[in-house]
Amino acid sequence: MAERLLLRGNEVIAEAAIRAGCQCYFAYPITPQAELLEHMARHMPRLGRTFVQAESEVAAINMVYGAAGAGVRTMTSSSSPGISLKQEGISYLAGANLPAVIVNIVRGGPGLGNIAPSQCDYFQATKGGGHGDYHIIVLGPSTVPEAGELTMLAFDLADQYRIPVMILADGLLGQMMEPVTLPDPIDPASLPVKEWATTGAKGRAPNIILSFDLDPDGLKQMNLDLQAKYRSIGENEIRYEEVATDDADIVIAAYGTIARICKSVVRQAREEGIKIGLFRPITLWPFPEAALRALSDKVDTILTVEMSAGQMWEDVRLAVAERAKTPFFGEMGGIVPTPRSILNEVKKHVR
Repeated sequence: MAERLLLRGNEVIAEAAIRAGCQCYFAYPITPQAELLEHMARHMPRLGRTFVQAESEVAAINMVYGAAGAGVRTMTSSSSPGISLKQEGISYLAGANLPAVIVNIVRGGPGLGNIAPSQCDYFQATKGGGHGDYHIIVLGPSTVPEAGELTMLAFDLADQYRIPVMILADGLLGQMMEPVTLPDPIDPASLPVKEWATTGAKGRAPNIILSFDLDPDGLKQMNLDLQAKYRSIGENEIRYEEVATDDADIVIAAYGTIARICKSVVRQAREEGIKIGLFRPITLWPFPEAALRALSDKVDTILTVEMSAGQMWEDVRLAVAERAKTPFFGEMGGIVPTPRSILNEVKKHVR
């Protein structure tokens, strides 16, 4: 039976991963995602599953590589500088077609930055922070319940496409508490057998998993196969939300917890007679480019709001392609824009 509990975002992501059948979790402590690691430390061993606090982020992501290759559902989590250290391993996972879930509870940067919430890792997540022509699926929750739902989805997408999937949240979402209804847990034994996994050659040819080919033609084909997979994901896995866009003259584009704040802005602005809507990408990669482009044919202005210097703004401008005006409003350093500051910015762009 589904349970209704009051939990932090970090705890919900951890519990959703457990209920999704995650059998192995490897990570290294870092703020502001410590509660996620602590939740896994309490509950994974109790269930007879593997929890390892690795000696470093580099060690953790390579443990993920090994467990994913063995065919079990596996996850790691960290925050911005820790995810930076995992980039080589993420590239290896992508190149080897291995499913895994990676959680980034983003904090201010660059460098060590601070532990306040930020969205400054958008480029790192969506443009491939490691080497090579690769992508990972990136999901951006805006509420604590949605963080749980998208974590469950992340494991399914990872297995379906044999690809790393990232939950890109921020310190605000990781720390806030909301009531959530958690689904019944999945029995890992009920999941489909992964015939490609390195489970031992028992009466069959051995499975070999790698992201390495010294033959240029062979490596080219590996890359072509990856690009074909990415096109399939782009055709089938786009997710987004539109709020009050039917009659809007101006639309805010925002994701994650900022999109949640912007929903309040839409309500306030509508009360003042401003025809405004919200476009919220849920899949940050693949980005809902076609949907935003279609919307840009109907509105005068698309205002991007982020806790960064304007990283998603780049994707918004590419999608809109000058069909509408594309101003930007953002905060950095862990400062969270208030509804009033966003509404004041909106009013600058209303005719």
